[in-house]
Amino acid sequence: MTLRATLLAALLTLVSWTGALGHALDPAFLSIRQTGETSWEVFWRIPDVAGRPMAIGATLPGGCAPATGPEPRFDGAAWITRWVTRCPEGFAGQEIGIEGLSAQRADALVRIEALDQSVATTRLTPDSPSFAVPATPSRWDVFTSYLLLGFEHILEGLDHLLFVFALLVLIRSFWRLVGAITAFTVAHSITLGLATLGHITVPGPPVETVIALSIVFLAIEILKSGPDAERLSERAPWVVAFLFGLLHGLGFAGALSDIGLPRQDLATALLAFNLGVEAGQLAFVIAIAGLAALLRRALPALRTLWAGPHAPGRVAIGYAVGSIATFWTVERIMGF
Repeated sequence: MTLRATLLAALLTLVSWTGALGHALDPAFLSIRQTGETSWEVFWRIPDVAGRPMAIGATLPGGCAPATGPEPRFDGAAWITRWVTRCPEGFAGQEIGIEGLSAQRADALVRIEALDQSVATTRLTPDSPSFAVPATPSRWDVFTSYLLLGFEHILEGLDHLLFVFALLVLIRSFWRLVGAITAFTVAHSITLGLATLGHITVPGPPVETVIALSIVFLAIEILKSGPDAERLSERAPWVVAFLFGLLHGLGFAGALSDIGLPRQDLATALLAFNLGVEAGQLAFVIAIAGLAALLRRALPALRTLWAGPHAPGRVAIGYAVGSIATFWTVERIMGF
């Protein structure tokens, strides 16, 4: 009874922790597009934190008026505002920053597009909340910004990581695991590209809900895994990983569409974001595998908790993963 109570308390803690994160880790996004000789259209997207916009603000050069726009409105995922500003001196060589970013955990992506279609893109962090706009932005700047954005997005996307983690727990064959991870990568790369380029349009809330359900499915497979007959997810995990990977790719595309892509360097930004996602996923798998190997060496007695399909450790993980994913499913359905 004590063990059950402990597990229940741990599950409730995990669920409340994952729910509390919400959208607070989403990056802010500032887009500035030139529409005339001195006029620029500003789009400012602020992450949501507990139902309110994050305490940050875009800081434009002193010669721009107005420097701030109307009060942001909530669009269901973040707080957005738009306005037109006049900047006679332009932005080349000028300083742009995000006030208050140094006190937050989120990053901010800034994109500036001039009439000649030159695009300056950079990623601001709490340690570097401002930058000087280069006179001639390079394609390398776009690549590095979106590469880091993709890397951070997958590491902050708890639902995507939990899906990968459930695969690691479910599949006990090394080569089957490699096949499943490869299929997942190929699948979400396909839908990420198609959706970002506008060939597929799927509403975000249903996609996010089905992503949560995909994790519930893997949790059930972990709990029902038996020693005698392998389930489909164990015999052919690449099939399951590929099908659900298509959905996860739509989730990546939704995040990327919220941030936006530079039209001039669309292919570069898309490739860099996808590579960043893959790098983050690989880093996560290596970290989990390394931690598991370290625990096996340091605490050999723990092996009995994982030996066999119905071992206590696997059962506890199955219930924990399933509880968190079920909470996400209900939360996302309620947000329709």
